[in-house]
Amino acid sequence: MELYHGSLDVKTIFNNWLEEEATSNYGAYIPFVGTIRAEDGIEALSFDIYEPILQKWFDGWVDKADKLGAKVKMAHAIGDVPDHESSYISAVFSPKRRVALELIDEFVEDFKANAPIWKYDVVKGKRIYAEDRSTPMSGSGLLS
Repeated sequence: MELYHGSLDVKTIFNNWLEEEATSNYGAYIPFVGTIRAEDGIEALSFDIYEPILQKWFDGWVDKADKLGAKVKMAHAIGDVPDHESSYISAVFSPKRRVALELIDEFVEDFKANAPIWKYDVVKGKRIYAEDRSTPMSGSGLLS
């Protein structure tokens, strides 16, 4: 799991992951890139992350992927990410295509539903809590 302040450099991150796995003998590599859409008058999204819970969530996925002979990777932005730039990248490396296809879908959907990331719309330079795009967590005060 990799966290970066601001927009993600997609090409550099992907190239690093490809180099890390160049000799791993995986037959399938499936990436996913999340990009900030220009909508509702926002100029950016801003992200707060509770890293210990995110790391625990990610470690569970590492274990799940390992049992399938696969590997998951993920990068996410902290702070402001302007429209049309990337805030989230994930990838699955697997010996088999079907495993990679199914795992990337499950991973991205579970991330969207359960990762401890709080989102803010940035409008005219101000952060506005985006409750409808943040992950509700039991016992977390405002978000519970």
